[in-house]
Amino acid sequence: MAGTAQEQTYSYVRPSALTFADGRADLLLATSGGRTAAGPAAHPVFFDGFLGHPEQAAAALLAVAKVARTRFYLPPGMVAAILRAADPVVTSNGDRLRFESFSACCGVYARYDALPGSLDGSVLDAGTTNVDFNPPMRDALARVGGLEPLHLQVGEDVVVSTLDGAVTEKKVPLPERWLKGFAEVQLASATVAPVFEVPASEARRFVRSMPSSGSRKPVWVVPAGRGLRLTTRPTPEGVSLSGPDRLKPLEPLLRFARSLRGYAAPHDPHGATGLWELELDDARLVLVLSPESSRGFSGEGGVLWDLAGEESADDADLVSALLAFEPRIDIATLAADAGLPEDRITRALGRLGAAGRVGFDAAEGAYFHRELPYDPDRLAAMHPRLRDAQALLDADAVRLDGGSVAHVRSGEVEHVVRRTESGDRCTCQWFAKHQASRGPCKHILAADLARSRAGWTPTS
Repeated sequence: MAGTAQEQTYSYVRPSALTFADGRADLLLATSGGRTAAGPAAHPVFFDGFLGHPEQAAAALLAVAKVARTRFYLPPGMVAAILRAADPVVTSNGDRLRFESFSACCGVYARYDALPGSLDGSVLDAGTTNVDFNPPMRDALARVGGLEPLHLQVGEDVVVSTLDGAVTEKKVPLPERWLKGFAEVQLASATVAPVFEVPASEARRFVRSMPSSGSRKPVWVVPAGRGLRLTTRPTPEGVSLSGPDRLKPLEPLLRFARSLRGYAAPHDPHGATGLWELELDDARLVLVLSPESSRGFSGEGGVLWDLAGEESADDADLVSALLAFEPRIDIATLAADAGLPEDRITRALGRLGAAGRVGFDAAEGAYFHRELPYDPDRLAAMHPRLRDAQALLDADAVRLDGGSVAHVRSGEVEHVVRRTESGDRCTCQWFAKHQASRGPCKHILAADLARSRAGWTPTS
C-alpha cells in the first residue's frame, strides 16, 4: 500500500456509481475487501433497498466523504497536503449502516449513522469494509432531490469478464493513521458526557457564525439562554473547541437538523476532545474533534493502557469470539456470557477498539462492533511507546519499590514512577511536557507491566 509499510491494500473491481432513471436515483457503493459475520470477504454485500430522506442522506454521505479529503491543519512550512485521502469505512450492524472517515490531518472524525427508520430494504449481511467515493459519484449525489427515491446497494455480487479477462482495479488505502485514529476516537467517545442540546434554529445560527479559519487556541462553547456562545475562559460547563472551522462539515446538514448536542470529555484547561452530534430524521451525523487542531487522533496514545498487560489480551480474545456485529454491545450481558467481571470486559473492549474492532456511540452510551481489515498483530509496531516499554521490561530495567514506586533505567538515566491519587507520574521530560494528556510515557507503561508481572494490584 502506498504510504507506509503498515498500510494494507484492497481493491474495487468497479467504481461506485449513481444513476437516475424511472423517477428514482440508484446508488451502488462498491465495496473492497472486509469482514462479514461469516468471516473475510473479497467484496461483501451488505444492503439492498431504499434509503429514507434521500436528499438528507445524500448530503450526509457527501459530508463524510468530504472530511476524508480535507486537511484542517497544515503544519508550518508545509506548502501542500502530502497525505492521500482514504475512502470512508462502512459498517452494517444489521439494523443500521454507519459511514466513518477521518480528515487528512486526522484531527476530525466524522460518522453518519443511517438508523433503522431510514432503511427500507434487505440487510443482507453484517460487517465492515471500505466503500468507493469517486468524483463522478459525488457529483451525482449533489444532484439528488427531495422527491426522488434513493435506492441504495452496498456491495454487489460482481462477475467481471472482458475479451482479454483483464479487470481494472482501484487500489484502496486504509492508512495506519486511520487505524490508530479509530482506536483513540472510541476511547475519547467513551469518556464524554452531554453538556447541552440546542434546537435546529440555534444550531444553524451558531455553526454558520463560525469563521472559516482563525485562532488555533481552544475556546469553550457554553450554553447562553436558549443558545450558545464562545468564551476563552476554560470551564467544565462547556465543550472545548480548537479551530472553529472544523465544525463546518455540519453546515450542509443544518437544513435537515432537529437539534445539535455537544458532549465534553473530562475538563482540561488546555483543551479536550469535543463531540458534536447533529440529530437528523432517522439518522445522526457525528463529529469528534481532537483537543487541538494541530493534534491528530492518531498520535494521542490513550489506548496504551488498554493494550498493556497479558490479561487484557486474553480477555479480548475471549470477548471478540462473542461479538456478532451488534449495534449496541451490552456489557452486562457480555460479562455474563464471558464469565468475567464488567471492568475486565470494558478493558477488553478498549483493547479491541485499539484494533479497530469496536467503536463507541455516545448517543446510546454503548460500544458497537466493527471489524477493520488489518492484522491486529501489528499493534505493537503501531505504538512505539508500548514497544519501548516492553523492551525496558525485557532488559530488566525496571525495579519495583513496593506497589506505588518504580525505578526505570533508560540509557544512563534512572526515572522514578510514582502512583498518586491523580494518576501515575514520571520524572522524565516527556511526562513533564505532556503530563497525562497523551497517554502514559514508556516508563509508566514499563512500571505498569512490571507490577502486573509481579502480581501487584493498584492498591498494593
